[in-house]
Amino acid sequence: MEKKGKILIIDDNEDVLFALNTLLLPYTEKVKVSVNPEKITHYMQTFRPDLILLDMNFRKDVVSGNEGFFWLKKILAEDPQAVVIFMTAYADTGKAVQAIKAGATDFISKPWEREKLLATISSALKLKESREEVENLKIQVQSLSRLSCPEIIGESEPMREIFSLVEKLSETEANILILGENGTGKDLIAHFIFRHSPRKEKIFTTIDLGAIPETLFESELFGYEKGAFTDAKTDKAGRMEIASGGTLFLNETGNLSLPMQAKLLTAIEKKEISRLGSTRVIPIDVRYICATNLDIYEAVVRGEFRQDLLYRINTIEIRIPPLRERGEDVILLAGFFLKRFAHRYRKEITGLSAEARHKIMNYHWPGNVRELQNVMERAVILSSDRTLKAGSIMLQAHERKRENENLNLEEVERETIEKALKRSEGNMNRAADLLGISRYALYRKIK
Repeated sequence: MEKKGKILIIDDNEDVLFALNTLLLPYTEKVKVSVNPEKITHYMQTFRPDLILLDMNFRKDVVSGNEGFFWLKKILAEDPQAVVIFMTAYADTGKAVQAIKAGATDFISKPWEREKLLATISSALKLKESREEVENLKIQVQSLSRLSCPEIIGESEPMREIFSLVEKLSETEANILILGENGTGKDLIAHFIFRHSPRKEKIFTTIDLGAIPETLFESELFGYEKGAFTDAKTDKAGRMEIASGGTLFLNETGNLSLPMQAKLLTAIEKKEISRLGSTRVIPIDVRYICATNLDIYEAVVRGEFRQDLLYRINTIEIRIPPLRERGEDVILLAGFFLKRFAHRYRKEITGLSAEARHKIMNYHWPGNVRELQNVMERAVILSSDRTLKAGSIMLQAHERKRENENLNLEEVERETIEKALKRSEGNMNRAADLLGISRYALYRKIK
């Protein structure tokens, strides 16, 4: 399994720090721990963590959580994009909702259940990647006179149509389904829709369904009561309950198994849930934004996705075009990344050569904007000229001209999966990471 992310853990209990450090080291690039919250700002500036695990109470016998909220405020003042997960042995629904509203990403009860903790951290690190992409793409598109979407660069006709559609949605609470390949910006559109919706002052919470093991789906989405299962030491509100009154973004919806789809459909239709281990019905009022890179309609035909659930989640459907279909947008984006990385690496690079522009325009970009960002960073590092030349732009070995592409979707998907399995030497987790899908989705595609 590829190690990802740097994690900072702040807790006054050295046993907790030792246990978390031991558990997380095999899965992360680096882990730093401290019993002193006063050092948080120092570590944010020197260690630059991707994720912060923060205890809510530092003084003995204090259970209010106010200390945690105090330090959360300090963290967000230092970095508004910081990803913070609260930890406490005194969890309740009120605190969970308050934590999310205050800017925390999630809420973990102590003692924790190992698989759920790892799934929560994996989801949080993906959120960090997403937030960095948002920051990378913050530039104004001057040609958009009616609607400003600074997170997304694009002047092509397909992108103009999306901006226009999002503008029309700003006064509605309809459920939205966002479709598109990995790296096209589905999460950016979801956040933008929320910020221009009637619920913009309410809570917005995200759940990455591709990062959650099926065994944890119900407890994560619906919550649980103390004693519902072996590790349920306290009551815990699920994401649907926390999001009530606001918006819930269900990312990678297409990865849900059929049994889990049925449970999600029931909750959406009845507008109510029950926590695991409880018979009490909890009414919910949630606006759903779903996203998937799956061909959802083909999945319905194959019997892998419920048609009735599809009807519930796509009152309005938004298709994000892949980068290869956005024309000159790829040059706009390349120019933006060129300027950004030239500044970062102190390079005096003023633009792209004609050959470099031609090379960028004629590449397929299977990884979309994320791949373009990585290519441009590498090119800036390698370049020693004032104008970025084609030789510095290192594309995949299987680079093809558009006119010579194999457009048979089934053959391309099979070929891509075979390459991922070969590159990962048969390791399913690694192959799934390379493909940008969950292990469960990969299993289904192989079958």
